[in-house]
Amino acid sequence: MKRPSKRYQKIITLFIIGLCFLQSSFAQDLHFSQFFEAPMLRNPALAGIFNGDYRIQGVYRDQWNSVTDGYRTGSFNGEYKMPVGSGNDFFTTGLEILYDKAGTVGLTTTEVMPVLNYHKSLSDEKSTYLSLGFMGGYNQKMIDRSKVTTNNQFDGSVFNPAIPDGETFPTPSVHYFDGSVGLSFNTTFGEDQANALYLGAAYHHFNRPRNSFYQDASQLDPKYVFSGGLKLNVNDYAYFTIHADYSVQGGFREAIGGALYTYKLGDDVNNPQYALNLGAFVRVGDALIPVLKLDMYPLSVAISYDVNISQLKTVSEGRGGIELSISYIGFLDRDKSSKYKVLCPHF
Repeated sequence: MKRPSKRYQKIITLFIIGLCFLQSSFAQDLHFSQFFEAPMLRNPALAGIFNGDYRIQGVYRDQWNSVTDGYRTGSFNGEYKMPVGSGNDFFTTGLEILYDKAGTVGLTTTEVMPVLNYHKSLSDEKSTYLSLGFMGGYNQKMIDRSKVTTNNQFDGSVFNPAIPDGETFPTPSVHYFDGSVGLSFNTTFGEDQANALYLGAAYHHFNRPRNSFYQDASQLDPKYVFSGGLKLNVNDYAYFTIHADYSVQGGFREAIGGALYTYKLGDDVNNPQYALNLGAFVRVGDALIPVLKLDMYPLSVAISYDVNISQLKTVSEGRGGIELSISYIGFLDRDKSSKYKVLCPHF
């Protein structure tokens, strides 16, 4: 069995050290600790970069139950990849559905976002692709007006719900269309092309929609997301996978990244029956996130837990959120299935 080279050990070490020293301020936007299981929320150009013809993924997050009414977020996405013509190009269609219910006032967000992504082959020798993706669709935000309370409703030191709260919402719901565009590059390298790399950049909310309950609302700030990942082969049975995102939106910054160590189980290393993944991620300044994932091909299930390391850790008692994900990747019984393609976009 091959041992990991010193060069790969150094890459992983420098990545983790560099991540821990990043200094940023953070927004509490909708996000997942298992961000790698919701690729289209990161960048629509990451759709279709997997080893299969289709992929179905779901992620559920439950957080902050120790501080307030829990924040519950769910993502469901599906992707379908097909070859274009007789060459090595591919086209991916997809759909991202996001649902979130937050806090005591029941702020509810629903997003339905179709995705289109074109993968242009850059090499006839190995899997190297440049992808351009678009995502856009319908968004809705709702609030339970009956649960809104303010300081105006205090009569001296006594709370009186009969007193008006002083807030004027023209409507308890808002509807708008939103759009994103992204680029990604992915390739394989090393002995037998066993290692893989992807890089991506996305521009979200490029139409700058208004999404506030107030009439004089300013436009939603664009969000820029820079993504990257490495798959580094250790030996025939094991490999490391590194994922990282850096997001910028207005005055807010968020950095998250980490690594999974995967060990294949079974006698056939090329088609293992199972694989066990262990690792950890860091949302800088916010949470340490251990992850356990089991691949039962073609099905994968993962669980993670946020250990709060932010200034809120005293109130939250270190408890952040638990997250569950499930993923299914399959091939279709067709002549042009990517299963029979030597070259195709994958990670």
